[in-house]
Amino acid sequence: MHTNEVTVRFCETDALGHVNNTSYFIYFEEARVQFIASLGYGMDVKDWRFILASTKCEFKSQGYFDQKLKVESYVTRIGTKSFELEHRVSCAQTGILIAVGNAVVVYFDFDNQVSAAIPDEMRTELEQHLVTEEGRV
Repeated sequence: MHTNEVTVRFCETDALGHVNNTSYFIYFEEARVQFIASLGYGMDVKDWRFILASTKCEFKSQGYFDQKLKVESYVTRIGTKSFELEHRVSCAQTGILIAVGNAVVVYFDFDNQVSAAIPDEMRTELEQHLVTEEGRV
């Protein structure tokens, strides 16, 4: 499991005073990028190998300006050419669950514009973060 924290900025809230729904996708993106970096893949866009195939978010409770959020990311599925990440956003102080997100990330060959098989060494790294409904693998 990979964890990072974010402090809600004023611009991420809406007229109702809570975190705008679109902001959670920014938090998920940051978590994905940091997760991929933790696997040893650099941030050089000329050597980037991932695309986002789908993403979703379920809102559980509200977040607010200046609140510290904890974003936990873990792998829930590893396929031949893609993997799924689950993101859990909670209040860093209280632990109250705020949102749950999911992303399907595809390993991609940009030169040929096609998906590609996940390399064995990356698969091994992903397996170390794999959590199923039954628990950590």
